[in-house]
Amino acid sequence: MFYAVADGHPGLPHDPFKAIVAPRPIGWISTVDRTGMHNLAPYSYFNAVATQPPMVMFSSDGWKDTATACAETGEFVVNLASYDLREAMNASSAPLPRDRSEFPHAGLTPAPCRLVRAPRVLEAAASLECRVVEMFSPKTLEGEPITNQIVIGQVVGVHIAERCLVDGRFDLARASPIARCGHDEYLGVDGIFRMGRPK
Repeated sequence: MFYAVADGHPGLPHDPFKAIVAPRPIGWISTVDRTGMHNLAPYSYFNAVATQPPMVMFSSDGWKDTATACAETGEFVVNLASYDLREAMNASSAPLPRDRSEFPHAGLTPAPCRLVRAPRVLEAAASLECRVVEMFSPKTLEGEPITNQIVIGQVVGVHIAERCLVDGRFDLARASPIARCGHDEYLGVDGIFRMGRPK
């Protein structure tokens, strides 16, 4: 089949775009805003974009707490979303009030970082301390900005749990990262599993 995006997705009950561009790594982003409030949220529009120096990016659909904190402080942390933390990661996606941190809501421990003020997830197999180098809104073919905020950060520090280092290499099997697929599906090292987003 073929359809023009301008016509919607006729004959399909769900938009297949996210299922086609999959699996996507999850940027589990932790921040602290100017008031000191800790925030934690998963972003499936996330990836590495450079190695020298290392850089990552994520896209926020509008000025959510994470993007706002990045603009205020210029810092964030990427925490590895893993199979053992899948329920906590999912819980951190709940639409909580701005004055309520996702860390206690998800049963996670905020740990201090070395080079940025934002906390990391203590339980995560790995965390990347980042400083914002650029934020912008992409434009449409007509030149109109969309609501998404693209945040690019330079990695300035790396935390790795000792249990995930084998002969000096980061062992993916031990870390057991998960990725986002389409609809309510995720991909783990053992295959696809489903997990509904909290309301």
